[in-house]
Amino acid sequence: MFKDIVKASRSYRGYDESYHFIKEEMEDFVDCARYAPSSVNAQPFRYYLAWEKEEVSRIQKLTNWARALPQMKLPHPGMCPTGFIIICQDLNLGASIPRYQKDVGIVAQTMLLAAAEKGLGGCMIGNYNADSVKKELNLAENLAPVLIVAFGKPTEKIIIKEIEEGEDIAYYRDENDVHYVPKRKLSDIIIKQ
Repeated sequence: MFKDIVKASRSYRGYDESYHFIKEEMEDFVDCARYAPSSVNAQPFRYYLAWEKEEVSRIQKLTNWARALPQMKLPHPGMCPTGFIIICQDLNLGASIPRYQKDVGIVAQTMLLAAAEKGLGGCMIGNYNADSVKKELNLAENLAPVLIVAFGKPTEKIIIKEIEEGEDIAYYRDENDVHYVPKRKLSDIIIKQ
């Protein structure tokens, strides 16, 4: 069921490094994303694919993970993603980056749902220096990195925990490194007239 795929599409921060992507798998994620809705159908995004080990390692060094858990180094050593897609906005097609921020989320989530359907996972990473990414990847002047999406075969356990109104929504890990994601109840987020 679709809801099961949505529940499986978590922000994973631990992967099986023995799983290796091929170019066609990464292209398939982008192929799914290109069908997503786009404001005024501008389709302003271009996608930088990385699946080869050396390049994935270079990109990993440019990212920062799990800002809400500053005491932890995530991903743990030996549990890094094995693929990345850098979503770039082509400024020649849409110069206003803020206008298309909702579109970035739509295409990223579409790719992550495609990954979840295949038993894979990923994580949207907004904590990076865009200038450093642009320089490291030698991106053209008109391409602005707007989001990095990591991909891999998840190895960590994530539990969605339904919470009561007013409880803390911050994600956390227990002593066994199980990742908990608090979610508000459906009845608490629907506005009743």
